[in-house]
Amino acid sequence: MESREIVLRAIEFRDPPRLPINYCNRDFECSDVLANGAGADASFRPTQPGMTEWGYIWGSLDQTMGQPHGHPLADAARIADYRRPVGTDPSRYAHLPGWIAENRSKFLRASVGISGFNQATFLRGFETFLEDLYTDPARADAVLDMVFDFENELIERYCALDVDCVVFGDDWGTQNGLIISPAKWRKVFKPRYAEQFAAIRASGKKVWFHCCGNIRDVVGDFIDIGVDVLELLQPDVFGVEWLAREFGGKVCFCCSVDHQRRAVQGTEQEIKEYARKLRDELGRFNGGLIGYVEDYRSLGMTEENYQWIRQAFHSL
Repeated sequence: MESREIVLRAIEFRDPPRLPINYCNRDFECSDVLANGAGADASFRPTQPGMTEWGYIWGSLDQTMGQPHGHPLADAARIADYRRPVGTDPSRYAHLPGWIAENRSKFLRASVGISGFNQATFLRGFETFLEDLYTDPARADAVLDMVFDFENELIERYCALDVDCVVFGDDWGTQNGLIISPAKWRKVFKPRYAEQFAAIRASGKKVWFHCCGNIRDVVGDFIDIGVDVLELLQPDVFGVEWLAREFGGKVCFCCSVDHQRRAVQGTEQEIKEYARKLRDELGRFNGGLIGYVEDYRSLGMTEENYQWIRQAFHSL
């Protein structure tokens, strides 16, 4: 059975013959899941290293992805005249048909990239955008309209491609809960996500949403508005048993051996036991679990631990 069918069976709770695995940043030949996405506009010419089409700049002092700086909308006076990138340029997508044809046996995801709330904070600045949400909702909406309108242009074109899924990456959690109140999240963001997810599902594709941190308050909301795969890489902030009890069989989880402790510090036995626990709790609904593997040396993960994680998931 090909990787694509195994992943679909896990998502749809149709008894996959083994645990499907999603590799993030290496060993893609072993992954059942692959991702690709739109490129930059052909006319974009960065003026310095790390500059994005949106105007902010990525900088890194270590092996992580870094931090955005130079927020182009830090001055609110610039919002009215700011021109966002446009997602309709065909050159953005020219590489995708060949990639799709070459990898059709895999479960293929078209990526929106870092999306929604996170993108808005990159434009305005994190604290400033949070203040906008509470003190000037109209200003926050103006920034969000730019972000979501661009994403919707990507989504429209992805839905016309022979991919299986559209994937988002929007981190909402701290260690203890949402960054904003659940009520504010439901008022401002839930309707925007719901519109996006409805368009994707209407085209016959799956919705995959990555979200770091403790988003316990809105897991059910994500399921209600159509998320098919919820990617959570710190399962311990929820409790694996809680996730299974409350939402097992209602959404497919993509989970790692918890990155905050066990993946980095765990012994071989602890890692194997944790992977088995994920399978036994979240994957016991005739599917419902996709394993996640990432080389996280930037957090201190050794090559030995990385290989133990791989072996643990592949043994299931």
